[in-house]
Amino acid sequence: MAITAGGNLNSAAAPQKQTLNSNYLDLATGSADTLGWAQQYVPDLMEKEAEVFGNRTISGFLSQVGAEEAMTADQVVWSEQGRLHLAYKCSMIDHDAGISGNLGCKIEILTDMDDQDPGSNHGVRLHDTVIVSGGTGQTFKGVVTEVSTVYIEVIPYDANDAVIANGTGNCTVLVYGSEFKKGVSYPGALADAGATHAASTDSRGANEPVFKTYTNKPIILKDYYEVSGSDASRIGWVEITGEMGQTGYLWYLKAEADTRARFTDYLEMSMIEGMKASGTNDADLAVHNTDGAATGTEGLFAAIESRGNLTSGITGVNAATDLAEFDAILAEFDKQGAIEENMMFVNRATSLAMDDMLASMNSYGAGGTSYGVFNNSEDMALNLGFSGFRRGSYDFYKSDFRYLNDYATRGGINAVAGASAIRGVVIPAGTSTVYDQSLGKNLKRPFLHVRYRASQTDNRKMKTWVTGSVGAATSALDAMQIHMLSERCLVTQGANNFMLMK
Repeated sequence: MAITAGGNLNSAAAPQKQTLNSNYLDLATGSADTLGWAQQYVPDLMEKEAEVFGNRTISGFLSQVGAEEAMTADQVVWSEQGRLHLAYKCSMIDHDAGISGNLGCKIEILTDMDDQDPGSNHGVRLHDTVIVSGGTGQTFKGVVTEVSTVYIEVIPYDANDAVIANGTGNCTVLVYGSEFKKGVSYPGALADAGATHAASTDSRGANEPVFKTYTNKPIILKDYYEVSGSDASRIGWVEITGEMGQTGYLWYLKAEADTRARFTDYLEMSMIEGMKASGTNDADLAVHNTDGAATGTEGLFAAIESRGNLTSGITGVNAATDLAEFDAILAEFDKQGAIEENMMFVNRATSLAMDDMLASMNSYGAGGTSYGVFNNSEDMALNLGFSGFRRGSYDFYKSDFRYLNDYATRGGINAVAGASAIRGVVIPAGTSTVYDQSLGKNLKRPFLHVRYRASQTDNRKMKTWVTGSVGAATSALDAMQIHMLSERCLVTQGANNFMLMK
């Protein structure tokens, strides 16, 4: 079944300061059905403006999942904890080809498990006991007998594992402990390790925690509305309505409030969609007129794509029709820190697919009589939706994300984006502990929070001022200008606990 939208929908944004003949009854020119003012009959005017699109604003998402704090600098810097245990992605060279040509399995350490630190910064030391996933897909346990900048030599505990250690290709190394001979102080020499192993001293020293720091910069957003003194006093026949509570017959009140509501949405959309320029490019020059100046800010989606997790579903763009995708999400969250409570903000198609998936899990739902623990009866409406569910040790709370559905915002982009369309985002609930460089101490904050510029002199969270000669006169301009400004950025802490659904 196909649904075709009407061909004359009043769906285009029209931020002009006057009423439009295309939108309202025209009494000036007349037509076959309306004779205009050259008639003696008064038309039956429906003066109340119809709200055909419901609530048109999309802001409110960040207020549900984050907080807002003031800042007094051109950038915000924060640090995040690294992983506690030592595990590395490696390449197995060969057995009987140790670092010094001894009888050890030579392994090249490439990166950590997050593909971040190069192998030269590894923390594997002499006498460490390790688990190695062999190049053949099997595993063995052994002890580290030699260490260099990017290579380690491992001898299997079980002589039968020498065959596994003789493999080549990608492998993973996990340090699970250490073993020393009596009377040997660390680092010490591998005394009596065998005739084929020379005495070796580990010079890498103590392991230091990995310091991971991230930064973001605020951007300045501006908008304004202007109405002449004559138009400000002109009465219309349409009684206006709007999301900002405006009512009456002065059209400029609606136009100003719509501008303000649109700007408020821009504040949130910029924090969601913001992107940093890649470097010296035309975007930098267009905004700052300075070669190499920093442009843009890192929004939520960009932060997750850069430092978080992505899922494209198991069965395609509109996945989530079975538990396979969620099981894959759980497996990834297990790797990252296992935040048990998560909030999902998804578009309509994904939300309905999840409802159908969960309903199919109910043995009483095959006949359409029961969707969950709702105690449905024939005298009440059947509830066909779910607000949350638990899978494994994780709780997911589902909510529709209007921004992804509205055809005038991301909904219109998603309609033609194909596989790159964003279906939703999974955000951890709760707080994280981070070190704030500007304050010099550890703080607990939501994983998402907005930083805005503010001081005792000027608060730029949402700044509004009026200029002109209409109302309170500030200049000779025969108009009223309403200015809006904000300077802000989004801090996405622990992006490795987020999931972007595409």
